[in-house]
Amino acid sequence: MQHWISPAGEVRTLSRSTNAFSQACDAWKFYSPLEIRPKDFVRNAKCFINPYKVFPQIKVLPILKRNGFKASVHDIAPHLLFASLLSDPITETLLKARQIKLLQHYLRVSGQGIRRNWQAVKTAIRNSYKIADVQIWEDYLELLRHFKKDLCSPLYVCPENLSGAHDRLVHKKRGLLRKKKLQDLRLEIEKAQSRYASDKKRFFGLSFQDKELNISVIENVKDFMREGDDLGHCVFTNEYYGKKDSLILSAKIADKSVETIELSLSRMEVLQCRGFKNRPSNHHKQILRLLSQNLYQIKQRMKKRNVKAEADN
Repeated sequence: MQHWISPAGEVRTLSRSTNAFSQACDAWKFYSPLEIRPKDFVRNAKCFINPYKVFPQIKVLPILKRNGFKASVHDIAPHLLFASLLSDPITETLLKARQIKLLQHYLRVSGQGIRRNWQAVKTAIRNSYKIADVQIWEDYLELLRHFKKDLCSPLYVCPENLSGAHDRLVHKKRGLLRKKKLQDLRLEIEKAQSRYASDKKRFFGLSFQDKELNISVIENVKDFMREGDDLGHCVFTNEYYGKKDSLILSAKIADKSVETIELSLSRMEVLQCRGFKNRPSNHHKQILRLLSQNLYQIKQRMKKRNVKAEADN
């Protein structure tokens, strides 16, 4: 595979072909020639070549140095980092401010959250505030927005104890939700359940077992509320059941929730895997290993849906 990047930051890819429906992670056909791929191919997970080592004596264009690149790609696929540095001032700002965790999140996970919270990001940069956990910080900002707090104020945006501030607002929002009339809440959940089932029904019934550990897709919106209550996080209050690209699973030991998993369907990557109070449980590594071993089952469900849609068309 080769990535070619224009001065404007446009990436085109030359690559060999792959076995599209192989369980072996779209195995390469090594006998096939290098061919130019469609423009959107570059966002495909198989194109994300993250180098284990980078040769120290590298040559890069002066404009990349001017825009903040020094020597490290910070565990970001180089074609994404360089293309974005050539075309996106947000990437340049984050790299020059050494906000590496925000930069990784912006390029590897979701740029929409950073753009949506750009005023808060600039406040963090001005105050030299380093975010230890970007996912928790973005959830915290959504809670601040819900309570109509000023996202330009370092008092709110840059808490000394991010986890504590996040948990307090989750508790506050959960308390307000509980004060709603029971009938209103029931109707709200029923409406959400209809939308959620429409989006994720093809994954219902998926379950992976390893001794006493069981990982299964959360199938009911009311179970999101129970999961959030049991583990003290915001999977229900921040309406994770409404995320189109995310599949939410629950890891249980002896029918007791120990961690909640958010999986990106487009990237087939774990975005979050959090236990009680957003901390990893003692079973964290076992959970990630079991999920990784069974990702092919989730891919198969997606491919069946795509094949059926093509047949209907």
